[in-house]
Amino acid sequence: MSERETTRLVAWAQEMRAIHARLRDALRLTSASDAVAIDDLLLYCRGFCAALDGHHRGEDRTLFPAIAAAHPDLRPVLRSLEQDHSMIAYLLGGLRAAVDRSAGPDELRQHLDGVGAIMENHFRYEERMLLTVLEALDLDVPIEEALGPLAG
Repeated sequence: MSERETTRLVAWAQEMRAIHARLRDALRLTSASDAVAIDDLLLYCRGFCAALDGHHRGEDRTLFPAIAAAHPDLRPVLRSLEQDHSMIAYLLGGLRAAVDRSAGPDELRQHLDGVGAIMENHFRYEERMLLTVLEALDLDVPIEEALGPLAG
């Protein structure tokens, strides 16, 4: 394998780490302020929720099938991660609904804390189980297709 091919493969794992870091930072920014205006939170939630959802859709449609084909033994792990994606989507829906109806700060904080807890647990598990696999995965698609809109 050439150095260029090795670099491209290792980039998948590095990109996943970078995307997870961006999403963690984005959630921290939202959670850091108790005085976030509802309009600001609405705008922020739309962007954050879309980015997180896009990341998970890319994994479900492109990345996970490629991993399953190369590593059939990881199918149970991938199913678990896909279940997490469904749970996170459900929690994001609750956050969106709370923001849309101008819920109070305590309720918004509960939604953000719930999303944050599940998201962090999911990211840690995903990184522990898949980063080494990604470093050797031969996947010839645009990185945004596999990892979502924050990639690249």
